Amino acid sequence: METRAFDAVIAGAGAGGATLARELSRKGKRVIVLERGRFEENIGTLRGALSYYDLRGVLQQAPQSPEGVKLWRGLLAGGSTVLTLGNATRCLEDDFRRVGVDLSVWFEEAESELNVKPLDDRFLADGVQAVREAADQLGHPMAFLPKCIQQDRCIRCGNCQLGCAQDAKWTALHYLEEAMEAGAEVATGVKVEKVLIENGLAAGLHCRHGNVEMNIHAEITILAAGGIGTPAILQRSGLERAGEGLFMDLLVNVYGLTDDVNMLASPPMALANQQFHASDGFILSTYIPPGRTGMFLDLGPVGMTLPLKRVIGLMVKTADDRAGKVHQDGSFSKPLTDADQRRLDDGAALATEILIQAGADPGSIVVSGPSGAHPGGTAAIGEVVDARLETDVPGLYICDASVLPRAPGLPPMLTVIALGKHLAHQLLQ
Repeated sequence: METRAFDAVIAGAGAGGATLARELSRKGKRVIVLERGRFEENIGTLRGALSYYDLRGVLQQAPQSPEGVKLWRGLLAGGSTVLTLGNATRCLEDDFRRVGVDLSVWFEEAESELNVKPLDDRFLADGVQAVREAADQLGHPMAFLPKCIQQDRCIRCGNCQLGCAQDAKWTALHYLEEAMEAGAEVATGVKVEKVLIENGLAAGLHCRHGNVEMNIHAEITILAAGGIGTPAILQRSGLERAGEGLFMDLLVNVYGLTDDVNMLASPPMALANQQFHASDGFILSTYIPPGRTGMFLDLGPVGMTLPLKRVIGLMVKTADDRAGKVHQDGSFSKPLTDADQRRLDDGAALATEILIQAGADPGSIVVSGPSGAHPGGTAAIGEVVDARLETDVPGLYICDASVLPRAPGLPPMLTVIALGKHLAHQLLQ
């Protein structure tokens, strides 16, 4: 049994873990980050994505709940930030403020460091422009989403969710590199088994690297393994309340065929309509997946038949009910509640109307099955952690989307970064 000691041990090298590693190591803390995935070298290609997306089986499909809901996530250093669409939106700021967590200063700091700003019109393909004009005509205006993309480096390939080969998009790898420069250690290919608990206090993590078992002892233990990984570790450590209340920001994608326009030369989710976010629980955003493989993964065989030079699409993203559960082996259940289905149906109906107005053939409209990409809520604040993001086990903290109190219905990356800064500030007091 290999044993090592640090000031802080962090499970997970995504948005929360990388932020904490950066902040703590820059203040002189001895930090180690344990990451299940690896540092990928072939970022930004479909072939590479097959190794760092969580895909299973002969047909390389995303894992599904028994109820048929797909989950899209990455297993690599940098976590799913490497595969995000570059969105950097504030969400749940008021929810956290109500439970005593003011993130405003940390949002501002993160937005400055990530250089968050919306894209401009030169990034909009003709199909995106057509959808924007159609939405305006129907009274549902679409606006630019704030992005953490260096616009002078973006080549408008539309492959953001494969990882950015041009390094134009901010990812947690940037913070992780700064953490390592400050002395933090990052161990990849490591599976965290459970929390070490001694005399009722968190004392580090028990993990496995291949056939080698390791105990990493630390004064500060942080789980940042995501909405699926973190609750599984907690349950294996005896914290049985974790894992309940899973949300995924459920979504469906709606596509149609036009005569002569497409969305190929535009970053996905460049524009969004949030008109119904508060009242009806969904947003719409311009979207098509990367290439025929992306279409196949989303739609199955029918996706291989669509001529990409004629496809326009809208994503319907919902703030779904916290109705799922994660088990200690990492499997999950996620039912589609009646309210979830209603939100998706309402959003898909509106998306269909806009696409037809934009020139899509009504007979060509196709809607994907339900999936999700932002699992969380499985160690929620007020249930599993307190306002300090600390569990009932002193010295054990959680900092990822699992602490979010409800589904935001918006990309939560910036909120997780702000939480990481908030927690680091507390730990350094």
